[in-house]
Amino acid sequence: MKNNSKLRKVSGVLLLDKPVGMTSNAALQTVKTLYAAQKAGHTGSLDPLASGMLPLCFGEATKFAQFLLESNKSYQVTAKLGVTTTTGDAEGEVVENKPVAAITVEEISAIIAKFTGEITQVPSMFSAIKYHGQPLYKLARQGITVERPGRKVTIHALRLLKQTLDELQFDIHCSKGTYVRTLIEDIGKELGCGAHVIALRRLAVDPYQAAQVIDLEKIKQLAMNNDFLSLDSLLLPIESMLSVYQEIRLSDTTAYYLRQSRAVFAPHNATNKLVKLFTKDGKFLGLGEVLADGKIAPKKLVQ
Repeated sequence: MKNNSKLRKVSGVLLLDKPVGMTSNAALQTVKTLYAAQKAGHTGSLDPLASGMLPLCFGEATKFAQFLLESNKSYQVTAKLGVTTTTGDAEGEVVENKPVAAITVEEISAIIAKFTGEITQVPSMFSAIKYHGQPLYKLARQGITVERPGRKVTIHALRLLKQTLDELQFDIHCSKGTYVRTLIEDIGKELGCGAHVIALRRLAVDPYQAAQVIDLEKIKQLAMNNDFLSLDSLLLPIESMLSVYQEIRLSDTTAYYLRQSRAVFAPHNATNKLVKLFTKDGKFLGLGEVLADGKIAPKKLVQ
């Protein structure tokens, strides 16, 4: 059992570059241990097959993890044509092999255009969606199939990057809840040959960008040297998760009453219902809700 007295109260967001072959939870627990952090959580799983951006929230940042769960994501994916698997990726068993006919870039563009914009997806039985409290993938491994209602998602952009005879590589910018494996399976059906994912990398989670990810080996090296100062410097501030919201600064008196769970008056021209709140000297307080009378009520505050 861990000695909590030796764990640190650290808060912020780490944009981990999750390596292939590691579960998201294993990545989280590894980094949490390296940081000797009291509290941490991730913001949406990546399959073991996938690599790339996995935002980890430490301490007070966990209160705002939902905002990253609901944000748009960007991926680079490689599809293998002519082979369908049980899981929609390379980890599943082969269900069917079909010949792959030659297809032009123009023909591919016409097909992927059908999957751009708002579409309906039927989640895979190997997804983590719960059915009567059980993740679908657990039922699937027992040979059980249940009906899954279609879900509306938005593919903001779908761009062909590379084509060989039996592989296609795409860039995808999509809404929350998009199943890339399902998208590739559906494209494979439209092509008439089937397809599955053989490589997947999450490039970005809005508002963060690909260049901001931190390699796990770098974190391990700093932890080995007990360089917590450098480790903490890798963390982004909590408010970076909330870049879409307007900022309001409060006087010391107003901030005091807000922390007492009271709605307060403060000058603002906010156009959104939610606003980021700071003290007059720039310390992040949390999120506030603009009420009908113009007052600002505390919505989610940091300690």
